[in-house]
Amino acid sequence: MDQHTSGDNIFFIGFMGAGKTTVGRAVAQSLGRPFFDTDQEIEARCGVRVATIFELEGEEGFRQREARVLDELTQRSGIVLATGGGAVLRQENREMLRTRGRVIYLDATLPELWKRTRRNRARPLLQAENPRARLEALFCERDPIYREVAHIIMPAHGGSVAQAAAGVLAQLGFILPDAQ
Repeated sequence: MDQHTSGDNIFFIGFMGAGKTTVGRAVAQSLGRPFFDTDQEIEARCGVRVATIFELEGEEGFRQREARVLDELTQRSGIVLATGGGAVLRQENREMLRTRGRVIYLDATLPELWKRTRRNRARPLLQAENPRARLEALFCERDPIYREVAHIIMPAHGGSVAQAAAGVLAQLGFILPDAQ
């Protein structure tokens, strides 16, 4: 573990549809820790869906809200957090994540991401004339940033949620009593 990282918090980053919330929740449950999802926190505080915030305030307005929530949550101790796919776009967010916990990049392939997101109308960034081309462009922009920020890169494909969570926990050095 690098000395600039508290190691107390676990942060999941990755593209929309990679499984950050699902795997993050399973990891939190295994460790008995509180789980947070930045998009869900923003929705709860605003009383509207992320798509509505994008519609009313644009991406920049949403990113400002996201940065505030991320700053608040990453200052907590002993949490598991799933970020929105674009949270890493701001340098200050990358710094918060990198220095306030262990960052796990759930790395999914473009075909997997397309399969998981293509029918989801709640993804404002994919509401484009050519959603697949938009997905590919976003992926190409973000993948190098995810890799730069991550302490650990985990494949997001194959196996069950329990297996994915166990893989993350093993990479983090946790040995749970009921682990197989």
